[in-house]
Amino acid sequence: MGPAGELRYPSFPSQKTARTLRSRELGEFQCHDKYMLASLNACAGDIGMREWANGGPIGAGSLMQNPEGSEFFKSDGSWNSPYGEFFLAWYSGMLLLHGERICREAESIFRGLEVNLSGKVAGIHWHYRTESHPSELTAGYYNTSIRDGLLPIARLFGRYGFSMCCTCFEMQDAEAQQMNPDSSPESFVKQLSLAARLCDIPLQGENCASSLDDGSFEQVLRMSRFNWNGPGTPTFSFNFVRMDKNLFEYRNWVSFTRFVRQMSDAKFFRPNLGFGDGDMPFLSLSASSTAGVVLA
Repeated sequence: MGPAGELRYPSFPSQKTARTLRSRELGEFQCHDKYMLASLNACAGDIGMREWANGGPIGAGSLMQNPEGSEFFKSDGSWNSPYGEFFLAWYSGMLLLHGERICREAESIFRGLEVNLSGKVAGIHWHYRTESHPSELTAGYYNTSIRDGLLPIARLFGRYGFSMCCTCFEMQDAEAQQMNPDSSPESFVKQLSLAARLCDIPLQGENCASSLDDGSFEQVLRMSRFNWNGPGTPTFSFNFVRMDKNLFEYRNWVSFTRFVRQMSDAKFFRPNLGFGDGDMPFLSLSASSTAGVVLA
């Protein structure tokens, strides 16, 4: 799909994700190679606006700039002008076109096999409380305070029978906003969850931190309840990733097993122990009509 397996542009290096809460990085539009420029030029020509085909938006600012200091991203900036709407629709549309190709190929390869396919969305939440959501826009999500840019992604996955996966399910606004007042991981996850429900597709949550405390486990429970509305709703599951030796220390293991029991008791979840690529085992907690906990 893209960097880190997520459907997005490489608007910022993946290794910077962990520190974006502090830096509030805007990201950079990825539209300057000859193929993107040719596509932009053709689309601008189709509507008789050749002057809109000169690469990325002017005044998009620098990577570390405050959005309100950017002509494009500020609250009343050009992101909400006819030019901005044209550019962002084209830019996000190109990402969706890429995602469509990948989904179509994957669906054709695994057709007829008992394989569950999932597409991943990046949990980019550090400008969610601004008007323009700049870090989401540069990543290719045309998601702002006045436009839902996650619903088209959910529709794309739904057309090919994919479930939708996203991290940040353990993150809390109160903690995130101490470092970055513009951040809102909870709102991002809730919007994504609503898009999955509207499109009737399964949702998979993940944690992005390597170690979770009791508060983080409680947050996952709250977010999972938000996605559970009875047996008739689409499946929700939680993948516990980055399991390491610290998890098996007595206090951490007690917290983890309590969390698994709570997931099972709250929504009749059945845990299945699985392993990801390399040395990154994960635990998948999937909705089931059968009560109880199964640990391997």
